[in-house]
Amino acid sequence: MEGVLVMRQASSNKLLKRIFYHWQLYAMLVIPIVYIIIFAYWPMYGAQIAFRQFMPRLGIWDSPWVGMDNFMRFFNSHQFRRVIVNTFVLSAYGLVAGFPLPIILALGLNVIQRKYFRKTVQMVTYIPHFISVVVIVGMIFQLFNPILGIYGNAWRALFDTRPPNLLGSPSAFRHIFVWSGIWQGVGWGSIIYFAALSGIDVQLHEAAIADGASRFKRIIHIDIPGIMPTAVILLILSCGNIMSVGFEKVFLMQNELNRSASEVISTYTYRVAFVGGTDFSLASAVGLFNSVVGLVLIIIVNTIAKRVGETSLW
Repeated sequence: MEGVLVMRQASSNKLLKRIFYHWQLYAMLVIPIVYIIIFAYWPMYGAQIAFRQFMPRLGIWDSPWVGMDNFMRFFNSHQFRRVIVNTFVLSAYGLVAGFPLPIILALGLNVIQRKYFRKTVQMVTYIPHFISVVVIVGMIFQLFNPILGIYGNAWRALFDTRPPNLLGSPSAFRHIFVWSGIWQGVGWGSIIYFAALSGIDVQLHEAAIADGASRFKRIIHIDIPGIMPTAVILLILSCGNIMSVGFEKVFLMQNELNRSASEVISTYTYRVAFVGGTDFSLASAVGLFNSVVGLVLIIIVNTIAKRVGETSLW
């Protein structure tokens, strides 16, 4: 027992000496640690609102405890099925359609030999990422406006009839939302894959060329296996966020005509808390439920990835 205590004391002394001699590096950790405490851990204090009938005049601690009642209200709500289905469909659609495209773009850019052409393509595909969501939605409205937009004018020129209102169509909402998001993020998403490709040993390609391998075979047998660990990690993280659809874009594109397909957890939480009432307890319960589902999904996907291959988050 005394030996264990001596070892622990020696280890702590080494740590203190390391901190003393490299205090500048440890000082740089103060800001991110404080940020995480303030914006990640401190808000957990308010998560108990989900288990209370929150009354602002009483505060969090003095509001009556109701246990799982707020969760049961959400589960028994007529909105529950629609909100969950819409959230899952939008996220899954975006994941299935959008996840492979940054990989394909990075592989394509890696093949291009002309430096200036490659840089131009990268710049053109990266730029949409820096456009704000409000501007993107404004562009969508201008493009798909059935009266004044490019879509409306082209439809009338081709068919000489009044075009359908895609902005008010529940089925069209999903396609417009997902593919506009893919257009905005595909270039930015390819950066990490392009970086992974640049880290592949050049000698592998040289040996493959010496053996007579074509460019396509080198992509299949060298490039794709080289970026696969990166792709698996990003896929696990994406699956963990599959129940989280961004609020701003959905809310800006939402209207009474497409609400049956556009009402997701984030917009439903906003309406419960701020529109037509101030039921903060129910909104908090919905948000906590969403977070728990995301945690369970990321654990399941990570476990599957760990059993199938060697790459996982932990």
